Amino acid sequence: MSAGRLVIVRVVLLLPAALALAGCTSSVDGSPTPAPVTATPDAVDDLGALIVTTVPSGLPRLADGDLDPPAGAKTVDDVATYADDPGRERGVLEDYGYRHGWERFWGTQGGPLTSVFVDQFEHRAGAGAYAADLARNDAEHYHGMLRENAAGLPGNCHSLTVDEPESDLGLDGPAAFAWCAHGVFSVGVTAVADSVDAAEEEVRAVVARQLELLPPG
Repeated sequence: MSAGRLVIVRVVLLLPAALALAGCTSSVDGSPTPAPVTATPDAVDDLGALIVTTVPSGLPRLADGDLDPPAGAKTVDDVATYADDPGRERGVLEDYGYRHGWERFWGTQGGPLTSVFVDQFEHRAGAGAYAADLARNDAEHYHGMLRENAAGLPGNCHSLTVDEPESDLGLDGPAAFAWCAHGVFSVGVTAVADSVDAAEEEVRAVVARQLELLPPG
C-alpha cells in the first residue's frame, strides 16, 4: 500500500472489489443523531436518514464526496461496479432482491477508521443470505476465521478479527468486522484501530446503535 493512500475492501458476494480513500482528510462533524423509526424506508434517502452519524471512538466523519467511489447512497448498479464482472454481479444482487444501500466512513488518513454499510432488500431471506455471503467472502479475503454468537453482538451476526493484517490487504492496523442480518437489512461494520480489543469495542457499539435506528427486524 502506497503512502498516503488508504484502501478498504468491500467483498461483494462472489466477486471482490476495492473501495479507495485517496489521501483525503475532510470530515463532516456536528450532525444530529437520527432517532429510531418503525416504518421501512421506501427510498434510498429515507435509508440514509437512519445511518449512524457519529461513532464512540470520536473519529471525524469523512465527507462522502472525498471517497472514491463516493460513499453515501448506493444503487444496485453502484454496488455491482465494485466487482470485476459488474454484469454478473448485478444479476446476483437482483437474485437477492437488492433495493439500495448506504455507506458512511469515519477516520483519519493512515490511521483508525470505522465504516458502516447498510443494504436494504425486498425480503428478509435476501438480507440474511447477503450478510452471510459478505461474511464468508471477507473471511476468505482477510484469511480469518468467522465467529458466530460473539460476545456483545446479536445472535444474527458474524464477526471476524485480524490481528496482524498482511500488507496487501488494505488495512492500516488491527481490525474487527461484523455482518448482521436485521429484517430486510444487512448491516456491515468495520473498525481499524490501535488494537483488536479497541476495534472490537468500536464495532460492538456501532452495531448496537445502528440496529436500534433501523425498523424492528
